Amino acid sequence: MWRHIASNALTLFIVLLFLGAGVVTWGVNTYSSPGPLTQAICLKVEGGSNMRAVSARLEDQGAIASGTIFRLGADYSGKAADLKAGSFLITAATPMDGIVDIVTRGGASTCGTQIVYTVGIGDTTARIRELDPMTSRFVELARFDPLTETPPPEYGEVRERPDTQFSVQVVEGTTVWQVVTALNALDILEGEVTEMPPEGTLAPDSYGVLPGTDVAAVLARMTSAQAAILAEAWAERADGVPLNTPEEALIMASIIEKETSVPEERGRVASVFENRLLQGIRLQTDPTVIYGVTQGQGVLDRGLRQSELARETPWNTYQIDGLPATPISNPGRASIIAALNPDQTDYIFFVADGTGGHAFATNLDDHNRNVARWREIEARLAAEASAAEAEGTDGTTGE
Repeated sequence: MWRHIASNALTLFIVLLFLGAGVVTWGVNTYSSPGPLTQAICLKVEGGSNMRAVSARLEDQGAIASGTIFRLGADYSGKAADLKAGSFLITAATPMDGIVDIVTRGGASTCGTQIVYTVGIGDTTARIRELDPMTSRFVELARFDPLTETPPPEYGEVRERPDTQFSVQVVEGTTVWQVVTALNALDILEGEVTEMPPEGTLAPDSYGVLPGTDVAAVLARMTSAQAAILAEAWAERADGVPLNTPEEALIMASIIEKETSVPEERGRVASVFENRLLQGIRLQTDPTVIYGVTQGQGVLDRGLRQSELARETPWNTYQIDGLPATPISNPGRASIIAALNPDQTDYIFFVADGTGGHAFATNLDDHNRNVARWREIEARLAAEASAAEAEGTDGTTGE
């Protein structure tokens, strides 16, 4: 009898053992298999939350099949205590182990709302955006100029959300004055900078910021980034470049930045100016004259006058030999690299060609023909604009 009971107990133990192993195997497979989510969601994890609350939210949103398995997997992997607050994009079919990794690895939120401040050459724009999980694209809710306009209601609402991300984007070709003026005006930053950094020393890029960050700290990051870019490019400069110091390279890069917005032209534009330096020809570039007029403070919204072209300033390259005294803008990485690695050409002239790019020439006769073609294009464009304006004001068109 006892032998029979022992035999039955052993059998039951073996069955339970196999059942337990099966449950464990099923749990492991469920934890690492594609999840039930059919479309992306934005998962918000509040500060001070825990895995139980997160698993409940994930179950409610249809992202996981079992909150218990999710929590056990997080515990077993040793990540349960590493939960981070934020908003995280969970794509369709993400397995539980993938979700655990997303919410515990840290770093910036991957979805939710953003406020992006863009410092441009002519204006500053604040864009309020929210990620659409369905398309993984940010949708713009509103925009305004924080220097001149009253913020829309969406700005205050999004600004107060705990998961909103803030960033400052600086466009290539801005001046130090434009950047500092914009940063001083942003209400999420603290402090005010009154002494301008040297022109050209702020790297155009996107910088994540937190509310309450000091303006001086943001400028220090930009300055450090530009110094690193310049040092790297200087170390890899081409042989024979007629630039004697990194500072001269920054000046040249700033001119290239202002002369062309076509990426593939930067090397050719650099070759023109550096060929002129090598041949002792004045650079004769309008953006340097403009900088002498504005000192980098704002945009000259008219054409240059003959008196300005004839006036000698430390930047007027029609009147002075060689490079201007300082950079005339904050050049981006690509223009710095172009300045130190120009295309190998014989060009010494260029002029706009009407397409957004330029026509290049190696001699004055060809250049004069290119200029004549550009003058024809300018005249045609002016006539078309005048005709369009007349149609819009004489009542013959429009509603």
